[in-house]
Amino acid sequence: MQLHHIKPTHLARKKKRIGRGGKRGTTSGAGQKGQKARAGRSLKPQVREMMLRFPKLRGIKFKPQKPAARIISLDLIERAAQKGDIITPTWLMKKGILSGKAEKLSEIKILKGKKELTKAVTIQGIALSESATKQVIACGGTVVTAQ
Repeated sequence: MQLHHIKPTHLARKKKRIGRGGKRGTTSGAGQKGQKARAGRSLKPQVREMMLRFPKLRGIKFKPQKPAARIISLDLIERAAQKGDIITPTWLMKKGILSGKAEKLSEIKILKGKKELTKAVTIQGIALSESATKQVIACGGTVVTAQ
């Protein structure tokens, strides 16, 4: 016996073809009228689909946003610093006041805290508020702004 001698034991049933009259009726399961009942029904054109997916580049939503500055209080510097320290973004990271990678640091700003600053420190390359600057200078420190 070879493969071409083998035959199935049951008869092959033909697939029912709808839409050619008969018991399915005139609409053939497609409902009545409307876009979904029409022949060839392509619901959305591909060009429109692509246009909807592309971002539209107008309006407030698409304006470049500046990342928010990281806020640090002078109280934290008072606790961590010693007299004569030079405070820079890398110093803040070494002391654990800031976290993250040094090259990815966004703008940092120091604000005046609730307590008074008593140690004379030098602040380099960090933005300060007016009141924080006055407090640092009042206790004998200096502020060097980045150019």
